[in-house]
Amino acid sequence: ETDLARVETRLRDINQFAPIQRCRQADVSVDSVLDIKGFDLNRTLEMEPEFLNSYAEHEHDNSISSLSITQVGDVNLDDLQTWMSDILSWPNSESIYRMKGVLSVAYASQRYVYQGMHMCYEGMFDDDHQWGTDEIRQSKLVFIGKNLDKAALADGFEACLETPEKLAERIKHLRFKVGDKVQCNLNEDAWPTGEIVAVMCRDDSLPPAELAPYEVELDDGDLIYVPVDDDHLIRAIRND
Repeated sequence: ETDLARVETRLRDINQFAPIQRCRQADVSVDSVLDIKGFDLNRTLEMEPEFLNSYAEHEHDNSISSLSITQVGDVNLDDLQTWMSDILSWPNSESIYRMKGVLSVAYASQRYVYQGMHMCYEGMFDDDHQWGTDEIRQSKLVFIGKNLDKAALADGFEACLETPEKLAERIKHLRFKVGDKVQCNLNEDAWPTGEIVAVMCRDDSLPPAELAPYEVELDDGDLIYVPVDDDHLIRAIRND
């Protein structure tokens, strides 16, 4: 009991908000571990007011430095994740001690909060922190590490910005265009026909940052979103 109390005290020193459950051999309910929204920006700033301050963290070592980037505009989530995967893969990850930030992601009303160190990375949309309609959407991210290539990091993040040209390129690679007649797979036995009325469209029913390749108006008047441009879900009209 004394050892448990000592360990719990140490855990509280690290994170006073984290719930602690005593158990044997990790025998706990899955609901108490998964999808608990454990990272909360308000709590993090309460515990660590300098969360987004790069100057508060690095030691006085000429090889250790920090980089803070503030970028107006929205980032493309796919490009961001690809870039993050690259800079956090070995051997690049050896030079990054810590990274953190709050980002504005295209086609998402929520802020995207992330933090990581070396090869470990966690990012999530914060439902409690929506972008205001009159608010300037911008991203702020911080790197702390050894011999950081600051120019490469800044250029790499800037390349993740969503642009009209990127969206036009994705539209160009779609198989169908607005006005095309198609069949959509509603179940294994039903392929109703309809007409494409929009491409690369956004709806609140979709996950944050996700665009549907097609919005289709079926012949019965129903509107549906096709989540993937795949022949198993949407195809040209067949007569067989």
